[in-house]
Amino acid sequence: MDYKEIILDDNGKIFTINEKNIYNKSFIEALKFHEPGLAPVCDETGWYHIKTDGSPLYSERYKRCFGYYYGIAAVIDSSNNWFHIDTKSIRVYEQNYKWSGNYQEDVCTVRDSSDNYFHIDKKGNKIYSDLYSYAGDFKDSYACVRLQNGYFKHIDLNGKDLNGHLYKDLGVFHKNFATAKDNIGWFHIDKLGNNIYQERYLMIEPFYNGFALVEDLSGNKKVIDEKGVVTLTLTTTP
Repeated sequence: MDYKEIILDDNGKIFTINEKNIYNKSFIEALKFHEPGLAPVCDETGWYHIKTDGSPLYSERYKRCFGYYYGIAAVIDSSNNWFHIDTKSIRVYEQNYKWSGNYQEDVCTVRDSSDNYFHIDKKGNKIYSDLYSYAGDFKDSYACVRLQNGYFKHIDLNGKDLNGHLYKDLGVFHKNFATAKDNIGWFHIDKLGNNIYQERYLMIEPFYNGFALVEDLSGNKKVIDEKGVVTLTLTTTP
């Protein structure tokens, strides 16, 4: 059975193919199937992962579990410890965390017992010595982190500062540009940290095939190109 054909219903309880309940069962809660064909589910025994035939992947049960990414899944045990397991439910490292994300680009963001954020490798080792007040996922080799002073910056997979620039808020790079915010408003930057235009906005989206939706400081929605030129002003709704 191809996991891509299996649909989780809108209530997040029943898996279907062609609108038929393929396991003749309703879960308390469930999440969608992910590569390599495994899904997190919860029934009266607790949380665990199932295969496409509906059978449990392992015998252990958790307080909560999440989808597999690159063969590793985040779980929470009965003591509220967060950690990651492989497809045999074996821990991939010994450390416990207060929260963990999903592995992206072979690293994962976690929060320790003191509420510090940082990234770990697949053996649970920190990939750098710094501690942050927040750290996001890596995308295309870069991640956004929030320093203890409240400012954001980009780091690379070695934990090194990308360009020396700090911002009040920050987004990941998407097609060579990232969203950033200073004291005036939002704008787009390149990988050197340079703003690609002078305007500031109340809201912006990442560029989509060369254009981005923005909202100016007066609340007007517009579309700009990668040079910041307004190409379209959207009609204001009453």
